[in-house]
Amino acid sequence: MSKVRKRTWETKTGERVAWVADYFAPAADGKKRRHTKTFKTRREANAWLAHTVVEIKQGVHTPAHRSPSVIEAGEAWIAQAQCDGLERSTVVQYRQLLDLHIRPYLGHVKLAELSVAAVQSFRGVLTKQGRSRVMADRVVSALGSIIAEAMTTGKVARNVVREAAAQNKRRARVEKRHANRLEVGVDIPTKDEIRAMLEHAGRWRPLVVTAVFTGLRASELRGLTWSAVDLDRRTLTVRQRADRWCVMGSPKSASARREVPLAPIVLNALKEWRLTCPASSLDLVFPTATGNVEFLANWHRRMAKTHRRRH
Repeated sequence: MSKVRKRTWETKTGERVAWVADYFAPAADGKKRRHTKTFKTRREANAWLAHTVVEIKQGVHTPAHRSPSVIEAGEAWIAQAQCDGLERSTVVQYRQLLDLHIRPYLGHVKLAELSVAAVQSFRGVLTKQGRSRVMADRVVSALGSIIAEAMTTGKVARNVVREAAAQNKRRARVEKRHANRLEVGVDIPTKDEIRAMLEHAGRWRPLVVTAVFTGLRASELRGLTWSAVDLDRRTLTVRQRADRWCVMGSPKSASARREVPLAPIVLNALKEWRLTCPASSLDLVFPTATGNVEFLANWHRRMAKTHRRRH
């Protein structure tokens, strides 16, 4: 039997009142155990108990004392990502989100004690503490992924982050309003800016031309091999990419594995570049002077240095 009862007690400052939700739920041994949860108001207690009774009937309820904390669930989330073979850079991003943005505010909270209101409050705290709206969304999304992973192992019954997103229609409208299209000259360079880049690219011109006219990601350019470039058919095939640690791997998604046509300017640039390209045991199109995979930071630094010299 489940019920909500009033609890009163005396303190030095006077009488205190709370509302306690009493209920029974099956334990691991199959026997029913009594559980309680305290609330400030009767309304909160009744609402929580009604939802809990439904969870118990569905067999998905997890008492708070059996629920892991957010940080414990977060560590399990990262461990699972490593077991699933996610890229090292992705796991590093997960670790940063957990340690820098989630742990300081919710690390000690039990998953079963999180609520929709707590998620909304957490988002507000993040923005008040200086995070951008985009970063706050990313952190809350990570929290939702942590809860989703815990749900697969029966550690929690509901994903309050997903519920918060479904309920907040106003915020969805605001996000849609902020979802502007890319603007030429602001988000992407203008034609004049591209011409200037090509004019001052110097020894980096083959790389810049290929990047501009193929749309390859930096990681795909760093992992591009001559065997993937067909000068006769005037195409290149994206088969692999190099991550930030210069480790070769598959493209970011199935759709990223693609064939790209080569414009005449790219074709001519690659033909000329092949004559002077450093020898590479990895068969790289844009290797280091010693034939290895180039770090992205080196490209940025050397291109910027060349640009400064010419200005």
